[in-house]
Amino acid sequence: MSHVQVSPGLRALRGSAAIAGVATFGCGETPGFTDMELLAQAAHRAVADAGLRMSDIDGFCTASASATMWTMPAIEYLGLRPRYIDGTMLGGSSFIAHLLPAMMALQSGQCNAVLVCYGSAQRSATFGRREVVASRRFLDPQPYEMAYDPMLPLSAYALVASRHMHQYGTTRRHLAEVAVAARAWAALNPEAFARDPMNIEDVLASRMVSDPLSVRDCCLVSDGGGAYVLVRAERARDLPNKPVYVLGNATAVWNRQVSAMHDLTTTCAQESGANAFAMAGLAPKDIDVVQLYDAFTINTLLFLEDLGFCDKGEAGAFVENGGIAPGGRLPVNTNGGGLSCVHPGMYGIFALIEAVRQLRGEGGARQVAGVTTALAHGNGGTLSSQATAILGLEQAL
Repeated sequence: MSHVQVSPGLRALRGSAAIAGVATFGCGETPGFTDMELLAQAAHRAVADAGLRMSDIDGFCTASASATMWTMPAIEYLGLRPRYIDGTMLGGSSFIAHLLPAMMALQSGQCNAVLVCYGSAQRSATFGRREVVASRRFLDPQPYEMAYDPMLPLSAYALVASRHMHQYGTTRRHLAEVAVAARAWAALNPEAFARDPMNIEDVLASRMVSDPLSVRDCCLVSDGGGAYVLVRAERARDLPNKPVYVLGNATAVWNRQVSAMHDLTTTCAQESGANAFAMAGLAPKDIDVVQLYDAFTINTLLFLEDLGFCDKGEAGAFVENGGIAPGGRLPVNTNGGGLSCVHPGMYGIFALIEAVRQLRGEGGARQVAGVTTALAHGNGGTLSSQATAILGLEQAL
């Protein structure tokens, strides 16, 4: 990754901002709450966790899959008057992609404290899932694929999984290893929605939904809200929590439709990862914990390869025998991920929150010892957008 050239401006931003507060709310099943109420509960908790008040927030970022102007009602609901606003919607990667623009706003003095938040009552909402799918297709048309009425996003990922199997010999057992590892981490996390024991055979015997992906290869449908607060590094040192510095961040988009991918086994995480690592001045070997957007088991394999934790085609072998489970060679998705912890439509913010909690030593039974660096990676659409963040404690600066 050393061949990537980083501009002096980006290098100067390394470590200039820190995450001072994080929170989740209503993860799992929370009947009676709307998207906005889940967002607001998480937002207030994250601001309090940072040792701040809502009146201190003068930067605001959010996104929604079901509303094109979501920032405005969210600002109104929270009673904010921010000087910096970002409503960029890139799918589940949005909340990791929000980092770098927010760092620039902080560095320029445009604002002093940025709140990034998300909420979705996808599981409990009275508005039916079929109606949600229909509305999203209207808001986000994909003309060359929608004409065939595919089961998106599931069938797009199944297509990619099939190609990875054909090209590299990846097996359903390799995919099952990802699901079982996520469940093993979730069993250690009181907040995780799915904590029942699960083994490889359970996954292989589960109902097929889009060959080669079974129901256990697919993420949860849950409710949940998440939020974090970003401030300048010097301010973070005066706040209650151990600062978690943003060392690198990058976002990439190569396509919207899965059928437009040049190579079904290679995502633009290759680009976002390389640029984030270059900004951070680190390499995959320097990362202690990894939080990946695991909407489907194939995602984890793809991102382990594209982010440089193993060579292309070798992720199946990498995850074998509990390679990413507790006690394995690399701690991945230590909260249980989207497969077993929480997935309310878009998961990226929860990957970032878990990375912060691990760095702050707040993981409880799932805490990985000696964590000083972490990677959080978001994915949006059907392998359409990728955003990578490298985080670290003061020792990593």
